[in-house]
Amino acid sequence: RIPFKIGQPKKQIVPKTVERDFEREYGKLQQLEEQTKRLQKDMKKSTDADLAMSKSAVKISLDLLSNPLCEQDQDFLNMVTALDTAMKRMDAFNQEKVNQIQKTVIEPLKKFGSVFPSLNMAVKRREQALQDYRRLQAKVEKYEEKEKTGPVLAKLHQAREELRPVREDFEAKNKQLLDEMPRFYGSRLDYFQPSFESLIRAQVVYYSEMHKIFGDLTQQLDQPGHSDEQRERENEAKLSELRALSIVADD
Repeated sequence: RIPFKIGQPKKQIVPKTVERDFEREYGKLQQLEEQTKRLQKDMKKSTDADLAMSKSAVKISLDLLSNPLCEQDQDFLNMVTALDTAMKRMDAFNQEKVNQIQKTVIEPLKKFGSVFPSLNMAVKRREQALQDYRRLQAKVEKYEEKEKTGPVLAKLHQAREELRPVREDFEAKNKQLLDEMPRFYGSRLDYFQPSFESLIRAQVVYYSEMHKIFGDLTQQLDQPGHSDEQRERENEAKLSELRALSIVADD
């Protein structure tokens, strides 16, 4: 932690237990900061991907509607129209879900993360106060070790006067952080629990709606017909015919 040892006091000015407590509490908050940033980033990526998915699904149905195939086959047009309606409903509910997540999860994550810069600055100020405390303590010790002449005693008195407010400043900063860091860390549960309850509710509502939308679509399309395996075999047969035509054309 200390880049150089010049002017370090011999006296242990901060008990090792206090320093260990401080480093432990600050370490927990550094980890929390990193995890909060990662979670915010992952939530944003997730909602962006959700929106891209439903927008792509709407575009596919629109592309199918404008395909010449639909002009020739009313049944196919009816099927694609039903798909287009379902995709637009899906996109609308998806947008609603993403807006809810943005408001109740991503924004609170961002606000929580905005506290860390001021915390880190307070830790830097405490570190600077500690360096000043060490430097002046070393200065006092230097005069205490010298022969007690008049000038030395005057300098010792002056050094002790300089040390007192610096020591008090460090002790105040240290106490405040040791009090506030565990409280802030402990507050994370009460802060985030409503956000993640909202996230779960938004997902439940969305997927319940998707179940209805695709259930309706299934009923519209579920006419007696071939199985997927039969359709696959028919498609392969038709594709073979097309290949044969292209080979004839090339010849």
